[in-house]
Amino acid sequence: MTQSWSWNYLDNAGTTMSSVADGGPFASQGDAESFLGGSWPELADEGVAAVTLLCDGAEFYGPMPLTDMG
Repeated sequence: MTQSWSWNYLDNAGTTMSSVADGGPFASQGDAESFLGGSWPELADEGVAAVTLLCDGAEFYGPMPLTDMG
């Protein structure tokens, strides 16, 4: 069974930011985490304050502040 991984982007109030693109889906947890590792500065510039990793639409972990990435 194939899992689908994606990121949910949150603003400072903890509200989902649907305006930010490219949150997935990814084929694996590692692919999703690699994407975030290379993209978090740009996401922060777009106003993303925290992220939650989803697996098949269910929360896997998070929210994780982007300030923890640096």
